[in-house]
Amino acid sequence: MATFELRQVAKSFPDGEAEIRVLKGIDLTLAEGQLTALVGSSGSGKSTLLTIAAGLQEASGGEILLDGEDMTKMPPEKLRSIRATRFGFVFQSSHLVPFLTAEDQLALMLDVSGSRLDAAGRAKQVAEALGLVGMEHRRKAYPASLSGGEKQRIAIARAIIHRPRILFADEPTASLDSERSHEILGLLRKLTQAFGMSTLMVTHDGEMLPYADRVVEMRDGRIEGHTWRTANGIGT
Repeated sequence: MATFELRQVAKSFPDGEAEIRVLKGIDLTLAEGQLTALVGSSGSGKSTLLTIAAGLQEASGGEILLDGEDMTKMPPEKLRSIRATRFGFVFQSSHLVPFLTAEDQLALMLDVSGSRLDAAGRAKQVAEALGLVGMEHRRKAYPASLSGGEKQRIAIARAIIHRPRILFADEPTASLDSERSHEILGLLRKLTQAFGMSTLMVTHDGEMLPYADRVVEMRDGRIEGHTWRTANGIGT
């Protein structure tokens, strides 16, 4: 069942008296429990598409529908609320707060998302999220003492602790070695399926594509094609 849909999404930037068209009428639907990978050469528009879909950048045209409601017509305060409560974000860098422990990073996200859990409920949810990414034993650790892979696991736990509907991941393995990259993508796929999230990921690493349910190829601001991977043989 589709939960998120882009219709004829366009993005242009002024260039003197001319105009640079970065996105040229993108149609894309994300489904629950599926990980969609966006691929393409530098300048193809994939990162721009992700940031516009996530409400981090305005589109120049088209519609972005969440449960049938057009996000491009929402007032800024409602869009901010959706980003905080219904979206999750994982980036190339973990962007962890340096003076917060792993568990405090997640507790902060609960605050941002407006959680109404009491202290016991919050502690339980934080512990469960850390356990899902295999990091409960590092709950008291500060970012400076964590490896790159551990930081990304904490970032993923922070991104999913409030059970978002849509997860956006922008080059989540770009700063990791091959072994850690496979661990992180396997984890993202597992959580996407377990929580029924719709995950949209930008990646340049072809080795990571087998973890995706669908690969969307972009070129010059357009979608060139889709590849579905219904039986990729990767364990969860």
